[in-house]
Amino acid sequence: MSTRPQEAGSLKVGSFVVIDGEPCKIVSVEKSKPGKHGSAKVRIVAIGLFDGVKRNLVAPADTRVDVPIVEKIQAQVIARLPDTVQLMLLTTYETIEVAYPEEEELRNRIEEGREVEIWKIMDRYKIMRVL
Repeated sequence: MSTRPQEAGSLKVGSFVVIDGEPCKIVSVEKSKPGKHGSAKVRIVAIGLFDGVKRNLVAPADTRVDVPIVEKIQAQVIARLPDTVQLMLLTTYETIEVAYPEEEELRNRIEEGREVEIWKIMDRYKIMRVL
C-alpha cells in the first residue's frame, strides 16, 4: 500500500498528494466558501517530486484524494555510475539504483561510502540528503 485516502479540504501547503498518478508536493491551497448550490471547493497547486512538473487539482473539499506514503530510508553509496547512483539500503541490505538528485549541491556531495537519506514514494526512490 503506497497511498492512503484523505479529504481534499484537509490538505496543507508542504504536504503531499497524488495528481494524475504522480506524487506531488503542495505549494498552494485555496479554499472557496460553500455557495448556494454546492459545496466548498479546493484548488491545489503542486509540483511533481520526480519530474518537477506543476500540476493543478480542483475538487470539492469533501472529495477523497490519494496521499502518498513517504518512507524515509538510510542507504550507503556503493558506486557512482554515469546516470545513476548504486545504493545499499541499510535496513534490508538490498541494492538499488537511483537517479542523481537535481540539486547540484547534493549531487556533488555523493561519494562512495557515504550515507544518504532516500525517500521511497509509490515504489520509486529519490535521494533527499547526504548525511
